[in-house]
Parts: sequence; structure tokens; C-alpha cells
Amino acid sequence: MKRFKNILLYTNGEAGSQFALHRAVDLANRNQGRLTVVSVLEELPRELLRLAVAIPSENLQRMAMLEVRRRLETFVAPLQQKRSPVELKVLYGRPFIEIIRAVLRRQHDLVMMTAEGRSGLREMLFGSTSLHLMRKCPCPVWVIKPSRRQRFARILAAVDPDPLDVVRNGVNMKIMELATSLTGLEDCELHVVHALQVCDRTTLRGWQARVPEAQLDDWVEQTREAHQQRFDELMGKFNLMELRHRLHLVKGEAGTAIPKLADKERIDLIIMGTAARVGLEGYFIGNTAETVLHRVDCSVLTIKPDGFISPVKLN
Repeated sequence: MKRFKNILLYTNGEAGSQFALHRAVDLANRNQGRLTVVSVLEELPRELLRLAVAIPSENLQRMAMLEVRRRLETFVAPLQQKRSPVELKVLYGRPFIEIIRAVLRRQHDLVMMTAEGRSGLREMLFGSTSLHLMRKCPCPVWVIKPSRRQRFARILAAVDPDPLDVVRNGVNMKIMELATSLTGLEDCELHVVHALQVCDRTTLRGWQARVPEAQLDDWVEQTREAHQQRFDELMGKFNLMELRHRLHLVKGEAGTAIPKLADKERIDLIIMGTAARVGLEGYFIGNTAETVLHRVDCSVLTIKPDGFISPVKLN
């Protein structure tokens, strides 16, 4: 985690964001890095602005931004003595757009924020802003579920090794580097999962008229062995013996298998990649990542491939 030296924490200053603030401050301190706490004043609909005829819109915006800044100052005040001063910024516009523009301007290497939904309602844990950031922000995005624990107990790294996909393997390396580093910092247990989707009997039945059943079984076993070998080769690049860890090669579609494992093992944080075509704009989060995000009830740190270009541009 020492790679993160220029962290942006997005918050509305509410009490539920204190856990994310503690995490951001702790990470910045450990890395001797810089922390900027950002809030975004959202635009009022034009219909409401037309009703505020007694106050010029510029004055109304200025007063509102001053109030947001006062709320931010109160929010960070308890932790200001624990590190060098935290920089505060209040932006105006659509939150995800202004956050990404701030990342582009200041070259932030990590965005942190509190999950927008309520714990236990998995389909609501990740709201509009967090999903937009996971889709379009050029740097890693860490969406944190509030917790009473100060440290994570279990971290899950989701990898998908493929010898023919250089981009995907680059993301796998990033995931493992972050997962092993954070596991050491948290002194917790690391789980690593690779989901193997093997054809079931229903799918294979149509081929049995032309291919002997024993041959089909052999192909399935060869596929499993190939995935196991790729998984072992990736794990061999990291010194896991110094960490408490468990490896999982699970059968099933990743969007289903990963949330199921996370629930079974009571995972606190998932570190995963998002699929993208390098150099192409208009990126959309991959189907697997989107499915996982809507099915888990824990913090998630998402990583993008090198060369990713955000569709959001500076003014």
C-alpha cells in the first residue's frame, strides 16, 4: 500500500464517514503521503434556482459552499493533530465528474469514499457515485463499508490469470501487490480466489452424440488442471509463506462464486480488477465486476488496467 502517496477522500462530512476518514489518515501517515478531503456541492435543479429570485444564484452558491466547507472543517478537526494538516476542497457540480477532474488535475493515486447504501441491503451498498467512479475514475477506487472494527480481519483478492491476456495479468499483479501489502499492514488473513467456469452436464449433453463421455470428462479435467497451473504460477510470484493465507480455486461463474465465497468466509474487503480495453474511451465496468458489486456486503477496492483513459475530461 506504500504506492499511495496522494490520496483523495470524498465525503459529505456525515458521521458515517468517520471510519473512512480514519482509514485515509492512517494510510496517508503510513505512506508519508498527502491527503485531500473533498466534498461536492451538487447543482440545484433549474426549477429551484428560478424560485430563489430574491438571492442571486452566484451568492446562493457561494454561501452554500461556505457552509459545506464549515461542515468539512468540523468533520476533520478531531484528526488534525494526528498528522500534517489535511487539505480541504469544496467543489461544485456532479460529484463523480468533479472527483475525477480533481484526480486528473492533482494526479491523485487513490480515491476513497464511504459506501452510499445501508449495510445488509447488498443491492444498495454501492450507490450511483461509487459505481460511476469505479467505472470511470483512472486511479484505484476504495469504497469503504463503515465498521466498528479498526482493522480488517479477512481480505479477499479476486484474480483471473490468463497467459494470453497481458492486460488482465497486469491487473492480477496489481491486485496481489496491494492485497499482500495491505494484509501485512492489517496483520490479517488473506484469501485469494480464482473462479473456474466449467461446462456443466446439461451443456455437455448436446456433444455426447459425437464425443464420447470419457473424452468430455477428460477435457473438463484438463481445463481444471490448466487453470490450477495458471493460478499456482501467479501465486508463486509472491511470498505468501509470511502471511496467513488460503487459496481458493472455485467452480462457477465469477459473478456468483466470488460473492458466495466472500459471504462464507466473512470477508471485510475485496480487491478486484475491472475489465477494460486499453486506450479506448467510454469505458464500462465489466459484467463480472458489476455483478460482484451488487451482491457483496463489504468494502471493495477496484483496480483498472494500465493505460486506462477516463471518458471524463478536464474543462
